[in-house]
Amino acid sequence: MEGSHKPRILIAKPGLDGHDRGAKVVARALRDAGMEVIYTGLRQTPEMVVEAALQEDVDAIGLSILSGAHMPLVARIMELLAEHDMLDVPVFLGGIIPNDDVPKLKEMGVKEVFGPGASMEEIVKFIWEAVGAKAD
Repeated sequence: MEGSHKPRILIAKPGLDGHDRGAKVVARALRDAGMEVIYTGLRQTPEMVVEAALQEDVDAIGLSILSGAHMPLVARIMELLAEHDMLDVPVFLGGIIPNDDVPKLKEMGVKEVFGPGASMEEIVKFIWEAVGAKAD
């Protein structure tokens, strides 16, 4: 499954929530699966997230949001990605996201949303599939 190129995945915590255990667990799982992970840390603005993605030339962006502010944060991140011609970079989301918001997030351009019960295998598989063409 793994190509010659090591996928570069940005894991970011936009917004004000201070809970990063889930983001760190996902980052570790992706590293263990052979990906390069850039973790931006807590309390990132949408501008900081997109700037890091641009500077690091990432293959995918993972956002962890537990604050309830996922709709405006994701809308701004997608807007900034569009401004930088980066809408080809898959964005995935994890956290506490109401089921009713998932279709709206996908309409904005989010490729997948993982809730609290998601397995690391499911997330790793999704990312390999999402960046597979770039990873070969």
